Amino acid sequence: MRIGVLGTGQVGRALAAGWARAGHDIVLGSRRPEDTELLTELKDLLDAGVRIGDPAAATAHAEVLVNATPGTASVPLLESIGAPALEGKVLLDVAVGFLEDETLSHPVVSLGEEIQSAFPGTRVVKTLCTVDRVVMVAPQSLEGPSTLFLSGDDATAKETVGGLLHDLGWPEDSLLDLGGIGTARGQEHFALLFNGIALATNTFEFGINLVRPTSTRGRRVA
Repeated sequence: MRIGVLGTGQVGRALAAGWARAGHDIVLGSRRPEDTELLTELKDLLDAGVRIGDPAAATAHAEVLVNATPGTASVPLLESIGAPALEGKVLLDVAVGFLEDETLSHPVVSLGEEIQSAFPGTRVVKTLCTVDRVVMVAPQSLEGPSTLFLSGDDATAKETVGGLLHDLGWPEDSLLDLGGIGTARGQEHFALLFNGIALATNTFEFGINLVRPTSTRGRRVA
């Protein structure tokens, strides 16, 4: 599959490497695609067949576009690409926005919802924002099973994203569809608890697992 990854930070690089290993055709989108220092940093990825271009080139290449940019910069970047270029695309949104005081930049409406509202012709799926970049591409590194969440209004887009998650090593029974894009709020707000757990355990490499009752007979969701 042709995948465009917006953002060349640690998350974008990890995802590009993971999907390249699975055989996908990857273009990284950067505002400075000809910067020699950046190209040196990306040498291993480039040697693995990943290409680099500007955000517009990554978008044009993509069947699935991945937003791995800082959450406070995501919408302006997408606006610079333009709604026509994003029309009909599946957009896998990984980003969470933080302000300088470490509070969320989207405390009421999630970034995923904001992107979907700004680009109604784009099929936004929120996922992967509840784990760090290492676990994103190596869920098998954890001691036990972990749950990964999906939020989005388009069922077919979620199926497509689910396939890409499988290619990163996430089994089907690890994926939990939360429903529409409005449920992305819960995923993004988990970042606050995530940071607390990371500080308490001195590691970012952990997952969370949904543990159900031994019997759900006769029980109802409140």
